[in-house]
Amino acid sequence: MRRLLVFAAFAAFAAFAALAATAPAAAKGPSTASITGPGLGHRLPVKGEGESGTGTPLGSLVQLGGFFPQVFQQIPDPTTKTQPTGELGPRYQIAYRVPGPTGTSTIVQDVYPYAKPSPATYVRPGQRFWSGNRTHGGWFVSSAELKTALVEAGLPESPPASSGGGSFPWAWTGAGAFAAVLLLLLALRRRGATRLPALRSTA
Repeated sequence: MRRLLVFAAFAAFAAFAALAATAPAAAKGPSTASITGPGLGHRLPVKGEGESGTGTPLGSLVQLGGFFPQVFQQIPDPTTKTQPTGELGPRYQIAYRVPGPTGTSTIVQDVYPYAKPSPATYVRPGQRFWSGNRTHGGWFVSSAELKTALVEAGLPESPPASSGGGSFPWAWTGAGAFAAVLLLLLALRRRGATRLPALRSTA
């Protein structure tokens, strides 16, 4: 009896693992996608087949960017809840249009093609799609192939100069605020210097 229970538990675990491993294959991939971000004057369309592997531009983004584990979850799970260490660089966003049984939904993925040491992507957990479904979410660390695919899709080879690195916008904000305060103090000081002779003359 004990051996039977152990065998049944092992069989159930194996069936669950097989189901989880084949879930991305059964899940529907995106039909279209578009990219927005620094250095792009317009929304950049990405064409191809979302379920055909790396044979098309869209398929490359789906496979190399971790779309399936971020949306449907996999076992083992290649995503992480912790942001990768290192410089992320400018952020781009990919809007995937994913057809399903209850209509077509939009899933947004953040992508960092110039991140060091490796490109990375992020999907916010809990994005609703196909009515009652929600994205698994998390960070996915890719390889240099993802950057290559994004450049081939239309992104610049190097980070745009106007992006300012993308990871520390607060630094620019803080510097701007400090400069504004300094200019205000100088203006007040000059105003006080010009009023002082006038006050002395009236005395």
